[in-house]
Amino acid sequence: MVTGSIASASLINFSLGELDTAADLVHRYIPPTPQYQWPLLSHRVGCELWVKHENHTPLGAFKVRGGIVFLENLQRARPELKGIVSATRGNHGQSLGYAARLFGFHATVVVPHGNSEEKNTAMRALGAELIEHGHDFQASYEYAEELARQRELFHVPTFDPLLVKGVSSYALELFRGAPPLDVVYVPIGQGSGICGVVAASNALGLRTKIAGVVSTCAPAYALSFRERRPIAHEVTTRIADGVAVRKPDERSLEVILSNVERIIEVTDDEIEAAMRAYFTDTHNVAEGAGAAALAAAMQERERIAGKRIGVVLSGGNVDAEVFARVLAASDSKLP
Repeated sequence: MVTGSIASASLINFSLGELDTAADLVHRYIPPTPQYQWPLLSHRVGCELWVKHENHTPLGAFKVRGGIVFLENLQRARPELKGIVSATRGNHGQSLGYAARLFGFHATVVVPHGNSEEKNTAMRALGAELIEHGHDFQASYEYAEELARQRELFHVPTFDPLLVKGVSSYALELFRGAPPLDVVYVPIGQGSGICGVVAASNALGLRTKIAGVVSTCAPAYALSFRERRPIAHEVTTRIADGVAVRKPDERSLEVILSNVERIIEVTDDEIEAAMRAYFTDTHNVAEGAGAAALAAAMQERERIAGKRIGVVLSGGNVDAEVFARVLAASDSKLP
């Protein structure tokens, strides 16, 4: 296995100049995404609600930003490398497939059995070699580490300072494109997204509170946040594969414990209601994890009444059959 960090900075202690340089690299390949304040959605939640539309990237999710920065740095630091491997539920794998083609790597991605067929198809279309192994993400992650040893591949982690630096570009866009926010809700998978928001907020010197969001059926980060130590927990969510994490990353947890105000747990039913709300009020498609932040805002409607908040729609890559079922389940009327 080819290992070793290629990041020279501390965990997320980036200057604004460093983050802007990373954002410039991202924007060579991926244009900035919009942040909109939707009137119907704001009425539904009872506040001034700004949505960061990471479902509008060419790959339909925010992860591609981190993949670009990580693999561009890897190509310069280790030009002799030919292949990379990582585990994913889909969006991270698409990110690596896309960036690997840009910077001359062969990408292998490991997904658990039963993974989204449409995400699998997208990863293959980007040139990634896809291997199905294990019953959940953690099992796939451990097998990816084994493959790295067997094939002498570079194992790309799902959390790394360079990934954070790349995905922080969406937070810079949000904070600079929206008025000052009281709270921003961010879904937590392995943590690069929320740590990117922390990094950007700190570099800009903002007072915006940051709230993490997880599924009640994947509560590892919420349990770890309460106990102030890593706690693993089995995953049973039927809809939010992007946050279906059994074991928290200790480095991202360290950042979260020091910088995040609270973590909200949302049920699968609440997530599906948020998916319907996005479609009804904005005609946008959100995958389960992508709708989790809105689900948290809807849950905390009374707490945030009259405030100005942001929610990260982190991705829209949901299988058509699943989305049709979600839309058919309820009319999702305005309150």
